[in-house]
Amino acid sequence: MSKGVKAVLIVLGIILFLVFIVGSWLVGGYNKVVSMDENVKASWAQVENQLKRRYDLIPNLVETVKGYATHEKELFENIAKARTQYFQAKDVNGKVEASNQLEGVLSRLLMLKETYPDLKANESFLKLQDSLEGTENRIAVERKRYNDSVQLLNTFIRTFMGKLYAGLAGVSKAEYYEVPEAEKAAPRVKF
Repeated sequence: MSKGVKAVLIVLGIILFLVFIVGSWLVGGYNKVVSMDENVKASWAQVENQLKRRYDLIPNLVETVKGYATHEKELFENIAKARTQYFQAKDVNGKVEASNQLEGVLSRLLMLKETYPDLKANESFLKLQDSLEGTENRIAVERKRYNDSVQLLNTFIRTFMGKLYAGLAGVSKAEYYEVPEAEKAAPRVKF
């Protein structure tokens, strides 16, 4: 083999090696952004799972409390309305909005135990209230996990190469699950 052919083979080998390295780098970045996007979706599915648990639990809670606080009819109707809005929501933002409406109503419901001593003494109300509080805690944990996933994805997408990978994978910025302004203020307790 002549020196010219050897030189061409060496140059081709180097080019193929560089193409392999760059290709591996692109595939790795593409896979990373797809994985992050799937993590955001899985985290949202867990939020929905806990929200569904909440919506399955609430009718039982409402039926128990109805016997003790019939004058709070509007409260129970708002709970049912928020539940309906949640299941009719077409997208994440609609479900978040319905969930946030329900949280405001639930805080009023939980205050009933302070206002009406008969409710405190009712064992099934206390059990259901504990279940509801546990569900709310689970939702808070899942929201945090979801928002953490969103933060990782959105941060990566904002980087130079992350934009490239996100564009290749068709992945876009995810939305955070934010608490509405009305619920950010500390609740006011009056005696």
